[in-house]
Amino acid sequence: MDSIASHALPKETTSDVGERRATVAVLPVGSYEQHGRFMPLATDTLVACAIVDRIAAAYPVQPLPPLTFSCSQEHAQWPGTVSITASTLTAVIRDIAHSLRRSGVTGLVLVNGHGGNYVLRNVVQEATADGHRMALFPTGADWEEATAEAGVETPARSDMHAGELETSILLHTRPEAVREGYETADWLCDDRRHLHSLGLGPYTESGVVGRPSLASARKGEDVLAALAGSFEAHLRVLGEL
Repeated sequence: MDSIASHALPKETTSDVGERRATVAVLPVGSYEQHGRFMPLATDTLVACAIVDRIAAAYPVQPLPPLTFSCSQEHAQWPGTVSITASTLTAVIRDIAHSLRRSGVTGLVLVNGHGGNYVLRNVVQEATADGHRMALFPTGADWEEATAEAGVETPARSDMHAGELETSILLHTRPEAVREGYETADWLCDDRRHLHSLGLGPYTESGVVGRPSLASARKGEDVLAALAGSFEAHLRVLGEL
């Protein structure tokens, strides 16, 4: 995991950041949870970091190292999963935003790679209601447009976890992190109405919900390119462009 983890740490110095004079930071928020037998526990973190890498290459923003532990309680029964509470995640993000404002970075975009981080919507809503500049990216619409442009075949409802989308992004950005077996790991279960009460276990034995067999590096590259393009609208909302 050393080579995977190093990908998630910005190599900038304080001089680099100072010269850029960015007033918006982008914070990858991932998770550390099971992703079946073929994807790493840090999958959501690597996805969020891949998006931030594309954003930072295209826009004058300050990339931050990721928050790897988040709200993964629905995966608690699987070995390796580590979670924190929603209140802890909220407090950490608020502290980060407050610290950034001290140094003149008044805007913060939360780049979320884990669907279970529902609380991030409330964090952004509360921050903006208090007069702070904060946004959540990608939104559902951003993902929908990006996957359509990339030709991802599995609908978002069906491609919940370790499926076509996530596997494609890692095949493009970190292919060495994807182990053999994803080609035969498809599992669909669209009716998950009791997920929040029961966790994911009753809906999948392997931990996969989606069709990773359809994944490709080309789809992953196209998804990231589309997301980088849609990020511009979020900067406009924050008053940056």
